[in-house]
Amino acid sequence: MIDVADEGGLRIVTLNRPHKANSLTADMLTELVRVFAESQSARALILTGAGDKVFSAGADLEEAHAGLATSPLWEQASSALAALPCLSIAALNGTLAGGAFGMALACDIRLSTPAASFFYPVAKLGFLPQPSDPARLTALIGPSRAKLILLASEKLSAPEALSFGLVDRICPPETLLPSARALCATSLAGAPANLHAIKTMIP
Repeated sequence: MIDVADEGGLRIVTLNRPHKANSLTADMLTELVRVFAESQSARALILTGAGDKVFSAGADLEEAHAGLATSPLWEQASSALAALPCLSIAALNGTLAGGAFGMALACDIRLSTPAASFFYPVAKLGFLPQPSDPARLTALIGPSRAKLILLASEKLSAPEALSFGLVDRICPPETLLPSARALCATSLAGAPANLHAIKTMIP
């Protein structure tokens, strides 16, 4: 349910469970932790989802009720992704919800399709967000807008997410992956050490 395709120095990681809105199980999160940890030699990485409606609905509902909603696996996955020395891009092929927010926030760049929506209803569900998420979200969109999402449980449309700075560009579905690949071109052609040095200079 986690597909990995290597195209030269580009690694594409796909959440492939579209019949369940790409919701994540503990096994899938464990696999993502492993895949990200083993992507140190990639020149660029794209994270996306299968289908044309949902990037990920967050935790699998049955497993969430059994404890997955508060599992440290979410933080482990986003931390492993954030620690990559290469450029990382979240190609959000649809709605982003719940715990899946952490991985999108951990990427360097976020692209979205026009019909996507964004919500992280931890306050409504009685959970805490992943430890790193509030700081990453606040760095992108500011404290008031972070509270709008995390405390007021507001759902954002793709245009709103773009205006907030939560996503960097909106792309038609058919150009989402080509656009992400195009943004990786410099990283694939450049010197990895130099590009990593530039990345570490950006807070």
